[in-house]
Amino acid sequence: MAIYAIGDVQGCYTELLHLLEKISFAPASDELWFVGDLVNRGAESLAVLRLVKSLGDSAITVLGNHDLHLLAVAGGATARHPSDTLDEILAAPDCAELLDWLRQQRMLHVAGDHVLVHAGLLPGWTVSRAMQLAGEVERELRGDGYAKFLTHMYGNQPNAWDEDLTGYKRLRVITNALTRMRICTQQGEMEFKFKGEQHKIPADYVPWFDVPQRASQDATVIFGHWSALGLVVQDNLIALDTGCLWGGPLTAIRLEDRNIFQVPSVNPVAADHH
Repeated sequence: MAIYAIGDVQGCYTELLHLLEKISFAPASDELWFVGDLVNRGAESLAVLRLVKSLGDSAITVLGNHDLHLLAVAGGATARHPSDTLDEILAAPDCAELLDWLRQQRMLHVAGDHVLVHAGLLPGWTVSRAMQLAGEVERELRGDGYAKFLTHMYGNQPNAWDEDLTGYKRLRVITNALTRMRICTQQGEMEFKFKGEQHKIPADYVPWFDVPQRASQDATVIFGHWSALGLVVQDNLIALDTGCLWGGPLTAIRLEDRNIFQVPSVNPVAADHH
């Protein structure tokens, strides 16, 4: 049995098929870990959702900001963006079934020393605390009141964690950290506009994973979301968003030996994301 972690797919279905072929994926014995953002911007989001759902227990996905955005658009909680490519999903006969499946997926997955998350963990969070907090958001998404949560999900404030936070503010900070964060201050204050390369990070901010004495540094965190960061493989950190959507490769890593597998982008959108 092998576990392969895979970077942001974002509707790049053809590339995903090529990648599964390249790793000789065997659903009966292998496991795929997706870092989230299965959908949006790319051309074949519906096919990606159907495929990952069909894999059952042999695929684990954590939710990314684009996956949550799909749920919010479908639920009428937010307007579509001009760059969204979600219409095919929303018009599909199995749309309700797919969205229901998506709502059941995790915000965070922990197995042994590995942590799978879309964006990152706030520096003050241990892995066990992050799991508890992710569980609070998961319960909202899986519950009957999920549509109301989605209407309160958007916003950049509060931009830091506080144990005293309650209600939707609390859930928003957790969601933003797990699905949107790239950089923060040493004190864990998040900034959401920055998407660029590491050397362009604004003063007083660092990548979330570079905060000294980060409480989760004993685990290996596997994440995506930051295509300008590209592939990073360190002892306790694996970044897998290599921007397949923008013309970069789609990347997988086999966790046991850290072998890297990549396939080229087939149909990139205009690379103006920076």
